[in-house]
Amino acid sequence: MWYKPVNESSIATPCVLLFPDRIEENIRRMIHIAGGAERLRPHVKTHKIAEIIKLQLQHGITRFKCATLSEVEMVAEAGGKDILLSYPILGPAIGQWFDLIEQFPKSRLSVTVDSETALNQLEIHARDTGKQVDLFVDLDNGMHRTGIDPEVAHGLIASIVYNQNLRFRGLHIYDGHIHEADPIERKVHCERDFEAVIRLTGQLEQDGIEVGELACGGTPTFPVHASYPSRTLCPGTPLLWDAGYSKSIPDLDFLPAAVVAGRVISKPKQQLCLDLGYKSVAAEMDHPRVHFLELETDGVINHSEEHLVLSSSEADHLSVGDVVYALPSHICPTMALHEQVYVVRNQQITETWRVVARKRDYPL
Repeated sequence: MWYKPVNESSIATPCVLLFPDRIEENIRRMIHIAGGAERLRPHVKTHKIAEIIKLQLQHGITRFKCATLSEVEMVAEAGGKDILLSYPILGPAIGQWFDLIEQFPKSRLSVTVDSETALNQLEIHARDTGKQVDLFVDLDNGMHRTGIDPEVAHGLIASIVYNQNLRFRGLHIYDGHIHEADPIERKVHCERDFEAVIRLTGQLEQDGIEVGELACGGTPTFPVHASYPSRTLCPGTPLLWDAGYSKSIPDLDFLPAAVVAGRVISKPKQQLCLDLGYKSVAAEMDHPRVHFLELETDGVINHSEEHLVLSSSEADHLSVGDVVYALPSHICPTMALHEQVYVVRNQQITETWRVVARKRDYPL
């Protein structure tokens, strides 16, 4: 039982256990799929931990993708050389962004933009501070969340290219709407939705505009985009993996490297009550939200803030105080619920790591 530390009695639950040897193996597998570390720009939202950034740096990965300003700061402090914030910044966040540029001159910081409104605010700040800002244009090729339609993106890109305060670095294309379990169907869907991007890049090249980097996809489409050498790859979940992707994307072979641990705190009516409430396990998905590694369950009776009540034929075999282990269905939001995690090496808890980038700073 690789997931069970020998010093189990020292575990304060609920908690997350991380396994660095497995994380490193997942990094090696990511690099193998990509064909080289230089093609990767892994998303850090999955883990939000500086030590995991340093593990990737040791394997030659120098580019990273973030979703929050705190993540950008964490990656820069850990030594990341090229950091993309793939989230539109508006309001006070623009001032914070330029503060980060000033604070970390050794890291190249870029941000996505998908509207003239955000672009104008960034340009004004760049002009006022005398700093040129690096931009990726975020394209919507089917996700319909953020991003501009590739069919009408040319004008926004031209506004960047011909402005001395701005620097066009490339295109960001996240296709999180593509998640077919069958890899062939997923590839067909990915390539069909990418056609609009190809038309746009062709038009830009005809107009003499250098396209720059194509930062593409997430985890499900990782192997699809990997087959196109001109694209940069942005998987995040493979670093820690989870039960959700293990089931829904079975062709990706990564190791579970994050385990949730909880305790039996009560046994009401021959049921099991655990301390794995939805303040410790991501609850945006339907049950099962956790997949137990050595416990057969018959279903969830109740899931609330601090409690998870289960029906299990094995209830009689467990005592109050026993520790149970599970893989979360969705590791990314689960990690964000924890301020620190246990680190397990050779089945021994050796230290804790801070989930430092779960914080948010609010300027006055």
